[in-house]
This record gives sequence, C-alpha cells and structure tokens, in this order.
Amino acid sequence: MSDSTVFLAERLRIEGDKMIEIFSGLTDEQWQQTVYTEGTTWTMRNVLAHFVTAERGFLKLFESIRTGGAGASDDFDINRYNAIQQEKTQDLQPAELLGQYIAVRAEMIVWVTGLDQTELSISGRHPYLGEATLVDMIKMVYRHNQIHHRDFRKILGD
Repeated sequence: MSDSTVFLAERLRIEGDKMIEIFSGLTDEQWQQTVYTEGTTWTMRNVLAHFVTAERGFLKLFESIRTGGAGASDDFDINRYNAIQQEKTQDLQPAELLGQYIAVRAEMIVWVTGLDQTELSISGRHPYLGEATLVDMIKMVYRHNQIHHRDFRKILGD
C-alpha cells in the first residue's frame, strides 16, 4: 500500500461517511424531493440509486483497466446507462439502497488499498473524463459525490 492509495482510500471513506450520514437522516418526504428535472426527474432516492450503480460500474471498469482493458467504449452513453440503472433499481427502498451504497463504497476502498503506485498510473477510457489514469478516475469517484451533494444540499436546505 502506497501513501497515494492510503490518501485515496481515506478520501473515499470520508466522503462516503458524509453521504451515509446525510442519507441516513432523510425523512420520508425528503427521499421524494426532486433534485433534477432535466430529462427524467430524479429524487433524492434516485440520486442514491445513482451513487450505488455508478460505483458498481466504476469498480468493474477500473479493474478491467487495471488488468489491461481499454476502459469504456467510444460509444458509451452515460445518460442511457444511468436511465437503465434507474430502471433496474426502481423497486428498491431507500434503506436497501443505503445498505448497497455502504457495501459498494467499502468494496471500492478495499480495491483502492490493494493498488500499488504503478497501477495508479495505468490509463484507460473513463465514461466522463475520457482518457485518464486510474488515480484520476478514483478521485472522480469521491468528487462525483461532492458534485451531486452540492446540488441536493440546496434542496435539503443545508
């Protein structure tokens, strides 16, 4: 384990804990509050489902890149992927999604701590960043939470 992986794992833990605390404290009404209206409407529940499915996808993608894969295909459509993932999780209750988020974030942290310094510099295609190193992709995982948090903080009145 390198200093870099320790740092990344700690950032993932801190941001994950922050999201867990926020989602754990939501009322039934807050879970239904609208966060996004572009395209399809996303509630707080949809945002948490997005965190779960995106992180699961990132784990698969990152491991594929680490083992020599190219990364996301050139024709990967983030909006289509997100829509399909929302459909797949539509019947899950917030508590189930929160449990899945806790588990997938823990899995991400374990995966990151298993990397060595050389692996952090492996490049591949990220669906949003384009060609990037694993270290930049991992940073994007916790920044992804921060971006959405900034948006839903306004909704929750923080």
